[in-house]
Amino acid sequence: MMVLYSGTTCPFSQRCRFVLFEKGMDFEIRDVDLYNKPEDISIMNPYGQVPILVERDLILYESNIINEYIDERFPHPQLMPADPVMRARARLFLFNFERELFAHVQQLERRDQTRDSAKLIEQARTQIRDRLTQLSPIFIKNKHMLGDEFSMLDVAIAPLLWRLDHYGIEMPKSAAPLLRYAERLFSRPAFIEALTPSEKVMRR
Repeated sequence: MMVLYSGTTCPFSQRCRFVLFEKGMDFEIRDVDLYNKPEDISIMNPYGQVPILVERDLILYESNIINEYIDERFPHPQLMPADPVMRARARLFLFNFERELFAHVQQLERRDQTRDSAKLIEQARTQIRDRLTQLSPIFIKNKHMLGDEFSMLDVAIAPLLWRLDHYGIEMPKSAAPLLRYAERLFSRPAFIEALTPSEKVMRR
């Protein structure tokens, strides 16, 4: 059985929980205290971070790598495009999300905030708001990121959209299509099941 070591407030862990529930398979989730991590976390992942997926003698970390493995191991429903060209484009999107959105999420998630970091936090909020606003026109026509079909791109971005209030990010009116898309994601049964009690209280 797959075991996912997951942080109850970690957006990257939420991605993996979301995929596991979408697949509807047998798995175990072990909650990790992000402030007091057990020693075996650093043994399994030299970077000392969650999520970590363990299946027999396989140990994986980094949410996108974990999710692609789960998708290939349990291909129904398929979350990465079957076509190699579309799959490559999807991976490029995922890479861009990490560089242009989730790099700033890391700043907002940091626990060692100082007075000097207030400016960095505001810059991170602005970068995320502006990049998400640029994505918004996609959802005037598209139901999901790649069209009508739910995919790994939707999984990847959903935890950030869920945390907009929590991070203090106010979206402009022009982002209305994006926010409607977010509500579609949040209504998915697997998304709801994957939420931890700590995540449920992040939205007003």
